[in-house]
Amino acid sequence: MSDPVEPLIFDLVAWIAAAERPYLEVMDAWRTSCPRLPVWEEANARGLVTRVRGADGEALVRVTAQGRAFLDGARP
Repeated sequence: MSDPVEPLIFDLVAWIAAAERPYLEVMDAWRTSCPRLPVWEEANARGLVTRVRGADGEALVRVTAQGRAFLDGARP
């Protein structure tokens, strides 16, 4: 059986790769309290996304080089 979190991690990283997102927007959309679907936590642990400060001081989330490699490797 394949890991059900894997396609969700791909979706999260692809969504952020399209345009860096405000951290609060990412948390509203992707944070979960379900221990079986740790999408945000797993993407962070793997180093696929990172949180940075924008020029205005706002917390942003962007895809890392590892995240881009993950997307490239996961596409058919």
